[in-house]
Amino acid sequence: MRINRILLSAPLVVVALVLQVGVLARLQLPGAVPDLLLLVVLGLALVYGHVAGSLIGFFGGLLADLAPPSDHAIGRYALVLCVIGYIAGLTKPDTGQHRSATLPLMVVIGAAIGSTLMYAGVGSLVGDTAARHVGVLGLLLSATFYDLLLAPFTVPLVMALARRTEHESVIGDGTGSPSGTATRDTAYGWLHTGTGLKSSRGAMKSLRTGTRIGSQRGGLLGKSSRDKAGRIKGVKRL
Repeated sequence: MRINRILLSAPLVVVALVLQVGVLARLQLPGAVPDLLLLVVLGLALVYGHVAGSLIGFFGGLLADLAPPSDHAIGRYALVLCVIGYIAGLTKPDTGQHRSATLPLMVVIGAAIGSTLMYAGVGSLVGDTAARHVGVLGLLLSATFYDLLLAPFTVPLVMALARRTEHESVIGDGTGSPSGTATRDTAYGWLHTGTGLKSSRGAMKSLRTGTRIGSQRGGLLGKSSRDKAGRIKGVKRL
């Protein structure tokens, strides 16, 4: 990933994880815990694409696996967020910006349901049966409700920050300016094997040569006309 993406993603992931573990998990809400980290990963993946989304999801999930009071196998949530970030990044349009909020909203709903099912499925594979005792349906409904409740305050803000860093990086590289590209092309045209300078020198030399030839021809014509005039005058004298 680019440096500007890392500098933005790392603080957002850390802040989201601290708020999720230190604040949201202590509210003792019924059902699932509001997944603020998931919303941050979704907001970044919707702007950066599937590759960056999967990387951010993996490292963010790995931090969540290591953060206390973690009671599950390390790598479990990293796998879930890696897959969710990849799939969410695939919805990034070619223009780089979504025309409406419908698609991001659908992504949030799908991610809330998909992450809960994947987390419970991976847990069942490693012997964690906590989801069975709580109830998968209750977890799905509560996780979707909490994520939709926090999404309008989280996802648009994260996406706006991500677009701002992307815009600044494009301006800094000079790739977004047509005049900058034209200037570089012009400079390359002048520097390429010196053909522009050689052609201009050749043109100036040809102009000078043509001027000299013209002046010489003019002198010869003037001399011949004077000689003819002299002969005519001589004939008249005779």
